[in-house]
Formats: sequence, structure tokens, C-alpha cells
Amino acid sequence: MQSETVQTSNPSWLRTIIIGRNPRLTAVRLVVVVALILVLRAYVLLPIQVDGPSMMPNYRERSINVVNRLAYLRSEPQHGDVVAIRYSGVSRLSGKSVMLMKRVVGLPGETIEFVNGKLMVNGRQVDEPYVKTSCSWDFRPNHWQLGDDEYYVVGDNRAMPHEDHIQGAAKRERIVGKVML
Repeated sequence: MQSETVQTSNPSWLRTIIIGRNPRLTAVRLVVVVALILVLRAYVLLPIQVDGPSMMPNYRERSINVVNRLAYLRSEPQHGDVVAIRYSGVSRLSGKSVMLMKRVVGLPGETIEFVNGKLMVNGRQVDEPYVKTSCSWDFRPNHWQLGDDEYYVVGDNRAMPHEDHIQGAAKRERIVGKVML
């Protein structure tokens, strides 16, 4: 008499972890996740690389950060927000338009000045804990009265001469989103 052993084909534990118990469902999940990542990348999250020392030491040069394009759908930029700005100028290296990363220090309707290295908004000194280096900027231009849709943006590295910074009033339409990472 011959005994027959019937073995059921149970998938191995490794296959179960990698593929799951139902390969078709796993494939559908994978397609959905990839599509979601592509949509997020195309319409919501934008990687941006810091180019230049103007945001140091808070953001290292050549570091990659993520911009949330939906951050300002229901609210407007606030003091201290780090934003990505579509710059209409031309990059000195590549000849193409660039995306700048700057900090918002002035809101629409405010007057901006730098007096003895201190930021003044509407005549009052602003505490800026993100500025780590001393600053010698001193300019009180009359034309830094911001318009209804303008924000004053500047980098955190104020040890640099202000002539070397790309700074100033940026129209709201040029602000792409808020830097998350």
C-alpha cells in the first residue's frame, strides 16, 4: 500500500511579503501608488535645489528641498515663510529662468527698510531668529512701500552685501509655493 502525501502549494513567506497573497490586487495597488506619485510630483510637490549662499546657514547650498504648490490656495504667505519664486531674470550660469528660494519679510501694504543691519517693517524692528550672521545693511529707500499684491523677499545670509542678493518686491503670482523640507 502506497501512501500519498498531498502537499498544498502555500506561497513562501518571502513571496507573500513582496507580492502579497493576491498578485493582481498587488499590481493594482502598485499602479495606483505610481500614478499618485506622478500626480503629486507634477501638480503638488516640486523639488528645488538651493543655488548660491543667500539662504545659508539655514539652507545649505546645493541641498534639495520640496515646495508645496498647494500651500497658498486658501491662505496667503506670512512673515517668515520660505517660498519658491519664479524669477523672470536669467541665470548667470545656464541662461535659463530660475526658481529662487527666499524668505518673506514684508506683506502687501507694508514699508520695508534696513537700518543698521536691522529689518524694519512699518518703522518697527522685526526679530529675525533665522538670521544667524551680523548684517551691515543700511538703506531706507522710499520705494519699498509694497503694493496690494507684493511681498518683500530676501535671503537669510545677511552677511553678504545687499548688492549681491536677489531681493525685493515679488508679485503674488510669482510665488509658486511654500518650502516644506
